[in-house]
Amino acid sequence: MAKKSELWEWVKILLIAAALAAVIRFFLFTPIIVDGESMMPTLEDRDRMIVNKLSYKLGDIERFDIVVFKVSDKKDYIKRVIGLPGEFIEYKNDTLYVDGVAYDEPYLDDYKKEYQQIYMGGSLTPDFSYQVPEGHVFVMGDNRRFSRDSRDYTIGPISVEHILGKASIIYWPIEDFKIIN
Repeated sequence: MAKKSELWEWVKILLIAAALAAVIRFFLFTPIIVDGESMMPTLEDRDRMIVNKLSYKLGDIERFDIVVFKVSDKKDYIKRVIGLPGEFIEYKNDTLYVDGVAYDEPYLDDYKKEYQQIYMGGSLTPDFSYQVPEGHVFVMGDNRRFSRDSRDYTIGPISVEHILGKASIIYWPIEDFKIIN
């Protein structure tokens, strides 16, 4: 009788652990694998990250957050928030302007220099302007010349309702472990 009771205790422990893991993954955190080079140099192809699903339930989306969003039932993208709802964004001479105010993008500094050396000048981000609709954000990959993002009419601005969460921790490969600002 004692063995049966002990077995039942182990079964309960395993069921509770599985339920907790499912709740954590479904509601709080989930892993994602970066697919492609659109976020280089910040993120590399095949980097594994943790997506915080709770972040935007408790706080607001901020400019330059790296977010994961739904593109279709089978596809999620990871990009950086550049424009917030209702803002007018513009790129001129590789500089971001939001409602007429210039913003620094220090995460692109080294990449801009490298790009200009390789391509003998020219800008990493081609000039454009865009009015972000209310309830949406404008996202871009850090690899500006080779990113499908809000500039692409098939993606466009992202509804805040389609954002799954904020990605800020690379956990694999282990030598690249870091928290992304």
